[in-house]
Amino acid sequence: MSHPEIIRNINWLHGRKIVTRLDPNTRIEPPTDETNNYWFYSEGTNSAYDLFKSKAKINTFKSLKWHLLVLWYLNPQLDVDSFTEICKFIADKSNGFCTFAMSESQLDRVIHDVYMSDLDTPPRNKLRKVIFKMGTGLEKHEKLCIVGKLVGRSKKINPDDVYQCMIDLHDTGQKITIRAISTTLNCSSRTVHRNMCNELKREKELLNNIT
Repeated sequence: MSHPEIIRNINWLHGRKIVTRLDPNTRIEPPTDETNNYWFYSEGTNSAYDLFKSKAKINTFKSLKWHLLVLWYLNPQLDVDSFTEICKFIADKSNGFCTFAMSESQLDRVIHDVYMSDLDTPPRNKLRKVIFKMGTGLEKHEKLCIVGKLVGRSKKINPDDVYQCMIDLHDTGQKITIRAISTTLNCSSRTVHRNMCNELKREKELLNNIT
């Protein structure tokens, strides 16, 4: 018997004015190209954060810790009690952020590790070549088309490009295949295979199994 998908309660975070997005500082890190809709970095940038924009959920302890670390970094105004409340809300499977449950002691260890982290050091982040601006009005398939053209133009496909393409394909309701990725990124299937590590292969299967 299948169970209905639990909708992520993102409004809980919005109601508490929790920051989940950070755009690149273009004065410090000028983009290769900029339009009214996006910034394009031909070599990629890891200074842009945008949590929970995809339908994909947190499915590992490592991913949960990273999401909490980014929230801690983006919201320095939070005190320990407020941050702990947010961590417990996100870790609660019934709130739709995570696909798994964890014990209270496990979560306490994760929260402690994140709390002890240096806020002056940005959390490690995946490279992104295209960052869409807020309020563009573009549909998901339009964004996917733009990303494909720009990333394909850069001629330097890397695993982060493949991962972002997988997320975008999933969010537009398409099945993630090697052909779909190569078509979107305007590259050969061999290039996709070369950049598909075991972690990406597992992520591909996970995303394809999410309804």
